[in-house]
Amino acid sequence: MLKFTLQITNWYRQNKRDLPWRHTKDPYLIWLSEIILQQTRVEQGLPYYNKFSSIYPTVEHLAQANEEEVLLIWQGLGYYSRARNMLTTAQFILSDHSGNFPHSYQGLLKLKGIGPYTAAAIASFAFDEETPVIDGNVFRVLSRYYGVDSAIDSREGKQQITELANLSIDKKNPALYNQSIMEFGALQCKPKNPNCEICPLNDSCLSYFQNKVQDRPLKIKKIKVTKRYFHYLVSKENEYLTLEKRTANDIWKGLYQFPLIELESTELTDDLITNFRISDSSSIYNHKLTHQTIFAIFHESSNPPNNSLNQSKVAITDLENFAFPRLIQRYLENKEFI
Repeated sequence: MLKFTLQITNWYRQNKRDLPWRHTKDPYLIWLSEIILQQTRVEQGLPYYNKFSSIYPTVEHLAQANEEEVLLIWQGLGYYSRARNMLTTAQFILSDHSGNFPHSYQGLLKLKGIGPYTAAAIASFAFDEETPVIDGNVFRVLSRYYGVDSAIDSREGKQQITELANLSIDKKNPALYNQSIMEFGALQCKPKNPNCEICPLNDSCLSYFQNKVQDRPLKIKKIKVTKRYFHYLVSKENEYLTLEKRTANDIWKGLYQFPLIELESTELTDDLITNFRISDSSSIYNHKLTHQTIFAIFHESSNPPNNSLNQSKVAITDLENFAFPRLIQRYLENKEFI
């Protein structure tokens, strides 16, 4: 274990990326970076981190924001529940913890939107707690290096990786080790076509010797993808568009869209075409999420469904002040509304 740990940390010192959250022990900024980087590449998340940390430099600043402001800044990053949970947690920390983050892994786990990985990251990076982080990169590195053939999405596989992670962590410098193994997985031991010939661990990696690098880690469960068909009714009157806010407990809650009818296919029925005065002109977009594929059909309508509680007429010049799902953004950009 000692050789593995030393090689990983030595590699990190020479190859790590210079990222702003690696220059602080502030739990707020570390938490902010970890939430933004969930399901997000560093290259995509970095501009969002810079913007959030600039506008909301402390947890107190974020706690005083409103949801629409936060969603607007988050726009384009996806998985919007992260942003809503982030705001809720900031408000809770301010009201119930006097603006101070819990200093332990177990305490951090009690916060909304913080799971085992994020709690371990904050606990080790901010408070030097000896808690290993276990994310996709760590699963991959450990399963390849130690030749783990149990599926990482099985109870047995998770237990094996957790035991290896606890044995491998540098007890004197857990933050350095955790950063090292995650970075190693992101840059060197990549999911596809890793360059094993230049890997500093290739003299002791079991998967390399067994020619099984691409076979590990093993997964047994397949993600079931649901198909959904969104029919958006685009109503433009003079220089105004009809928008509605998504309020249901579903994807994109709190974001804006055109009036929507969800159906079982891409086809509209004759009565819908008549009732909502839908023209023959339409545009179709596909949008893939982790568990869903959205087929979005944008129709021009002169009589969209009216839900006055959630709908409003918005000047085209004001669209930049509203947070939209990326799917709607793509349509707006192509129509040159914004």
